[in-house]
Amino acid sequence: MSTANPINGGELEGSAPQGEPEEETDLLEVSSGVGGLSSALISKGRLSYAFPDESMLVTYPKIGDVVDEVTLKRGEVLVSTLQEFNIAVDLTNIVRGPTVTMFELLPAPGVRVNSIVNLSDNIALALAATQVRIVAPIPGKSAVGVEIPNLKRDIIGFREMLPSLSDGLGIPMVLGRNLMGQPIVVDVVKAPHLLIAGSTGSGKSVCVNSLICSVLFRRSPKQVRMILVDPKIVELNIYNGIPHLLTPVITEAKRTLKALDFCLYEMDRRYKLLQGINVRNIVGYNEKIETSRLAREKLPYILVVIDEFADLMHLVGKDMESKVSRLAAMSRAVGIHLVLATQRPSVDVITGVIKNNIPTRIAFAVTSTTDSRIILDEQGADKLLGKGDMLYMSSSNPAAERIQGSFLSDHEVEEVVRFVSSQGTPDFIDESFFEDDEPKSSDSDDEMVDVNDDSELMERALAIVVERKCASASYLQRRLKIGYNRAARLVEQMEELGYVGPPNGSKPRELIKYP
Repeated sequence: MSTANPINGGELEGSAPQGEPEEETDLLEVSSGVGGLSSALISKGRLSYAFPDESMLVTYPKIGDVVDEVTLKRGEVLVSTLQEFNIAVDLTNIVRGPTVTMFELLPAPGVRVNSIVNLSDNIALALAATQVRIVAPIPGKSAVGVEIPNLKRDIIGFREMLPSLSDGLGIPMVLGRNLMGQPIVVDVVKAPHLLIAGSTGSGKSVCVNSLICSVLFRRSPKQVRMILVDPKIVELNIYNGIPHLLTPVITEAKRTLKALDFCLYEMDRRYKLLQGINVRNIVGYNEKIETSRLAREKLPYILVVIDEFADLMHLVGKDMESKVSRLAAMSRAVGIHLVLATQRPSVDVITGVIKNNIPTRIAFAVTSTTDSRIILDEQGADKLLGKGDMLYMSSSNPAAERIQGSFLSDHEVEEVVRFVSSQGTPDFIDESFFEDDEPKSSDSDDEMVDVNDDSELMERALAIVVERKCASASYLQRRLKIGYNRAARLVEQMEELGYVGPPNGSKPRELIKYP
């Protein structure tokens, strides 16, 4: 039995009805998190949440998608450059995007597509372009696309993207605009996990901020809770204090592993809840409990954002990989979703096991084709321009799509966080969960010990509870110098014997009968 406490997000409906069938007892225990940590969402679920106003954000002028004379001239230069190498093409279409303009070319019969691809450097030289990316062929078309950087780029403001975040998205995320100028938003629930990579200055950090702020603008703490990991300390620290957090922003590798352990415990607990009422996923669960007497609170989504994943992999690689891989493979159905971001994509960081379970990937500008292939399994990210220029790949659209990411300034983030944090302090996971267990000289067989056979330990525990007139697993752990799991089982047995009451939110259990 897991000792992790529940993460529940809806409003409480009071006590269970009298006359409830006895076979429902086990499910109710799972739902209430018997013997676990503090219920980090119960009090937060009772609070109303006011969404930030769009007036906090900046509106940027639009340049538009008009193909002007300068762009037409560049198309002529492109065609003539290819003709110099005896490659005949027709310019069939020009599409101006926020960052680049795509020139669609129809090769003459007998022209090999690779012959155009191999001339990317010559094209860049002829057009005085910093980078040229060639899409050969354009998905769904019998044409080759040549993407040339615009002389002046559009700024896609976060504010102009917000109307695209519909209520039907589970965990909404603003991404940006594609080559056609269409807004692109992501539902992390359907992703169901994200891998984000890019070098310094590529726009990766702004993308992570856009994700977090998308949640703040559209989802309350009882709908989405977050765990933020920031080994660099300075990137995500600004979000300390927002009510969506389950723990203060994590900066240590050991504490990150503990947070992932919590997610694994919570995942297992949620699967028991789903099994108990015969539903397949968190959506079905939340829909069914509206009319069910068994579960009285809806489950929120849990979003785990890990920045600089490479640093953690280098410190605790094997443990990190195993926990992340298990979550990525199994947590989708129960509403736990991962976002991994890194500046240094390499095979020892983004391993094959992790990649196999994270089909949705975002690549910003990287320094080599090797880095691009590690992220996307194809080249192209090495030709990006930085500052939010990205390639987006998902399970539903495996062909990488070029997108200009939305821009969110540090000042805008500060304003949003200040407003959201003013609505109350977050309810965190019980801090005892992150404490190291004592050396297991007397607790090495913790999982195998039957508390019923350890009457002396129970007597000592009861004496401590009577002395304090309340029961806390973390306090017993420290006083008895035993592991947390064992202490939690002692408290559970005390409840079964009628000595202490049921879980009481973040407070210790009440002593209701003297032994």
